[in-house]
Amino acid sequence: MPRYTAWRLLRSGSPTPLRDVDAYAAERGLDGRDRGLLRRMMGTEIRRRATLRAILRTYAHGKPSADFAAHLHLALVQALFLDRIPDHALTSETLALVDQTCLPADVRNAKGILRAVLLSRTRGHTGNPRRDLIGRPLALDRDVFHDPVEHPLLWAEDALSIPAQLMKGWVARFGEARARELAISALDEPELSLRAAGVSREAVAAELAALGIATRPGTHPRILLAASELAERVIDSAPMAEGRVTIQGESALRAAEAMGAEAGERLLDLCAAPGGKTAVLAAAGASVVACDVDERRLERLRGTLARLGLAERVETRASDGTRSLPEELFDGVLVDAPCTNTGVLAGRPEARWRYGPKARADLVTLQARLLREGAARVRPGGRLVWSTCSLEPDENARQVRAFLETAPEFTLEEEALALPSAPTPPSAHHPQGDADAGPTPAAPVVLETPGPESGAGPIDGGYFARLRRYR
Repeated sequence: MPRYTAWRLLRSGSPTPLRDVDAYAAERGLDGRDRGLLRRMMGTEIRRRATLRAILRTYAHGKPSADFAAHLHLALVQALFLDRIPDHALTSETLALVDQTCLPADVRNAKGILRAVLLSRTRGHTGNPRRDLIGRPLALDRDVFHDPVEHPLLWAEDALSIPAQLMKGWVARFGEARARELAISALDEPELSLRAAGVSREAVAAELAALGIATRPGTHPRILLAASELAERVIDSAPMAEGRVTIQGESALRAAEAMGAEAGERLLDLCAAPGGKTAVLAAAGASVVACDVDERRLERLRGTLARLGLAERVETRASDGTRSLPEELFDGVLVDAPCTNTGVLAGRPEARWRYGPKARADLVTLQARLLREGAARVRPGGRLVWSTCSLEPDENARQVRAFLETAPEFTLEEEALALPSAPTPPSAHHPQGDADAGPTPAAPVVLETPGPESGAGPIDGGYFARLRRYR
């Protein structure tokens, strides 16, 4: 039963419940159809969690228990954001599960709350931002969200399900309209981003089309996009199994390409799993030492490399940064750092709820250590690439500039910030000059891409910076 499995996942306390869907589905013996429903229910609950809380706050009397609230969240997901189950079936199934897992009084409360919400639903928008559901042609018959004029950030948290503090930073940096577009783009599951590997994008597209898998070109010449519901068919296809296509975001691909890897070079990938960027470096002919702190993640990386025919070019090591690595200098070091994932919230929706102030500060401190350790392994004349899938300046440009203030032997050559669902113009380059002349001042350029109204662009956001070591 997908609903009960979804409830168990929500109550499991897992920080990454979407990653756990397949394991839970297998445990319950769910077929492909029910597994797909489970994934949609879980993804929608996570992406719309603050909206669901606001609705429950309006229609419930008192604060419900966590177990009871999880049942109601899943019922509201199906009632307001999915179109698969009739109201009567939704209600009866919810009441049965509440009866099994909660207090007797909760059954009566659930019945009253669901009846009130279902009766209050109206088709179409009213023009009242306190009642209209963003991204759905539905409204409620009473004010549910905060007033956007008096409390714009609280309204964004309610209606767009984006933490107010995160939205505040986006508004300050990108403007209110673009910040709202970013939040809206994170409300739905993104398209599947595929990289053609070893063959042309056109050849992969034709092969997938012959299997009934429609794709469209991304803005990068090696990227194809497919509807998210086709993910399992792509994963099970011959082009995937035989290494002619792999899953990789466009911004992630551009970050790996910023290294400019060449045949014969020896490179270090310090935070390598799950292996997409490692594969790009190895495919250029470089020899790569790929590290990750988690041996299980390294197993996944090895599987990716084997599928792509690149395993012989990569040596994998379990290591927390460089602490357990032999002393060695590399032609280039890639630090694809752990981050808040705010550039990929559509695909990793739980990340928006994961980082409070302390967790965020601890993460930035960890990033600074990894950046220093990676830099210490770059040979003179070599380069260091810092990469995240975050949009936040304390993880990106500020992190890089803080490092440069303490490392005069490095200079910034190139950096770019891509916003999701926006076109990516060519990166700005700075002259490298004579490698023996020492660092030269540069006015770094961060490219904040325009809005999605242009109709093309990466579905993932992120940042990279390439630094050169001069001595």
